[in-house]
Amino acid sequence: MTRYTAESTRLGEQEIVVLTDGSGHRRLRIARHGAVLLGFEVLRNGAMQDLADGYRDADEIVRRPGSRFAIMVPFAGRIGAARYRFDGQLQDLQPGVTGPERASRHGFVRGVDFSIDTLHADDDGARVTLSTAAIRPQPGYPHAIDLSVSFILDAKGLTLETLMRNVGNQAAPCFFGWHPYFRLSTGGIEDWQLQIPAQTLIRTDAQLIPLAGAAAYVPLDDVPALDFREPRRIGDAIIDQEYRDLDADPDGRIRTRLRDPASGLGIAVWQQHGVMHAFTADTVSRDVRRAVALEPMECMADAFSRPDCAAAIRLLPGAERRFRCGVEVDPS
Repeated sequence: MTRYTAESTRLGEQEIVVLTDGSGHRRLRIARHGAVLLGFEVLRNGAMQDLADGYRDADEIVRRPGSRFAIMVPFAGRIGAARYRFDGQLQDLQPGVTGPERASRHGFVRGVDFSIDTLHADDDGARVTLSTAAIRPQPGYPHAIDLSVSFILDAKGLTLETLMRNVGNQAAPCFFGWHPYFRLSTGGIEDWQLQIPAQTLIRTDAQLIPLAGAAAYVPLDDVPALDFREPRRIGDAIIDQEYRDLDADPDGRIRTRLRDPASGLGIAVWQQHGVMHAFTADTVSRDVRRAVALEPMECMADAFSRPDCAAAIRLLPGAERRFRCGVEVDPS
């Protein structure tokens, strides 16, 4: 019998995958619909504790309130007024829509049923690879992207490996983001400690669209209320911000850390590059300020509209790009 197992099962009408570490007493649950993580359970004080504040049932998987653990491709965050210009062409993601109803956020795959390409476990880990070819030409996005997302559970924790391939005949704007929520205790988040190893805050307007040009970039020395370079209590801070110029640890991983001092339980969300969006869940439809979203993103919101992001999002025909991120658990 191997240490790790991987199986397909169901949650109501939804097909899910369960990856289990029998020796380390950890378990992941992932839904095919949207490729969302539903649970990340670890053994704590003789009982299993779920660190993931994901969807609770099949109905939430379909309705996706709060975009919990959403895979965000071909863009993360929001696109201002649902319009952008790429290679000189103005694109409109919501033709015919006017007024406040114009909004485009979090990409195109949140409502997609992914296929299971790989489901495997051995003594070194468990893996599922989910894929979709659903990103195809549509209003405002005349491009074709194949996407695969692998969830890997091993001794180091949870790793996401994503692959985006441009299968169209023209360059496409494309980048990856992940929208996970974490809950370290049953109470509120005020006493949890947060550390974001960034040097710069991305300033936005009321619609969370970054300001134009250099005005978007503010040194954290100038905004002490949102400066979490050193770990400190969240308190009454309301955070829905992106951070850039992230500092890596010696192993090359950039770690954003969240810790509950009362229990000693902590996590680190890691990425190799990009930006970090932190959100204290003040506007979610349930369990307000009971979880913190720590969102590793390859590029900033509204990147399709920004000349300073043009090189980072451009994916040539036939080319592919990978992004890796993950979660480490500190149970001390």
